[in-house]
Amino acid sequence: MKYIFVFLLLFSSLNATKIADVSSIIGVRENQIIGYSLVVGLKKTGDGTTSKFTLQSISNMLKAMNIDMNPIDIKSKNVAAVVVTARMKPFARQGDKFDVVVSSIGDAKSLEGGTLLMTPLKGVDGKIYALAQGSLSIGGRNERGAGSESHPTSGVVYNGGIIEREIYSNLFNQQYATLSLKESGFKNAVAVQNAINKFYATQVAVAMDSRSIKLKCPKNRSMIEFLAEVQDIDMNYKPKDKIIINERTGTIVAGVNIELKPVVLTHGDITIKIVENKQVPAPAGAMKVDNNLVIGLNQDEVYTKNGTTTVANLVRSLEKLGASPKDIISILEAMKSAGSISVDLEVI
Repeated sequence: MKYIFVFLLLFSSLNATKIADVSSIIGVRENQIIGYSLVVGLKKTGDGTTSKFTLQSISNMLKAMNIDMNPIDIKSKNVAAVVVTARMKPFARQGDKFDVVVSSIGDAKSLEGGTLLMTPLKGVDGKIYALAQGSLSIGGRNERGAGSESHPTSGVVYNGGIIEREIYSNLFNQQYATLSLKESGFKNAVAVQNAINKFYATQVAVAMDSRSIKLKCPKNRSMIEFLAEVQDIDMNYKPKDKIIINERTGTIVAGVNIELKPVVLTHGDITIKIVENKQVPAPAGAMKVDNNLVIGLNQDEVYTKNGTTTVANLVRSLEKLGASPKDIISILEAMKSAGSISVDLEVI
């Protein structure tokens, strides 16, 4: 049986960052828009006759062009029904162009080589805010920026969207604005408030709760100038620690300073013992892994130096003992349930 001995040492750190990196301005945001349309010009890789909505859509399109065609009589496989999604940037103006993401909703095998027909893009209120049309790129990035080469039923029309209706915002004439922290925390809200008030040497910011900071524009500045200055102010920010696990790929992302609390856990032939405030010297001849990690003579014990006990040390220890990514993920999840890990554990 394998044993891992690690020892607890608590510490925290503050990072200097700009207010713009940790907050957003309420009202200054992107807006999601969506539409339904057809992609044409496919090489017999479009929707089959089982996608009734595609045949009906083709019939409706032809009818709008004074061609009366019964959906039953349509046999084309060069057309696919798609959903078109996009994001309107803040303060987008008429004529601005943007990328749109096109995704098949039928049984099309591929959208490669297709052309998106003119598509009205609507907001949640049902109003049309943009139009989209153009040639589809399958090999480009998708909406999240990842490659779409392995997903031939989705693609991007670069600069295929054009703004038709603007979302009005009268930010220039406002006297008050509100910042919203990307991660809530009373300490960080107060830190933002104090940094702003120190910069202006007067009370222009008030933390309303753990996430919101209300701002009052000084009389000698416009709101645009004021917000530009506020976003560029440096502050001491304590990021919220978390562990992110991708169970599909076995990837684990964690901060290097996430501490572990005392616990005893057995997983298969691995037993983990975390004890508090004790130093167990490594035996003579033990193999040194790095400055904080030493593996014992039989490679069944792991010691940490300087009393440090972090998730990063634990994961490195488990890897050296031959634990698989699946085993490491199971151990971390069990430790979270047992209370040894106090930070959020996010599984994606």
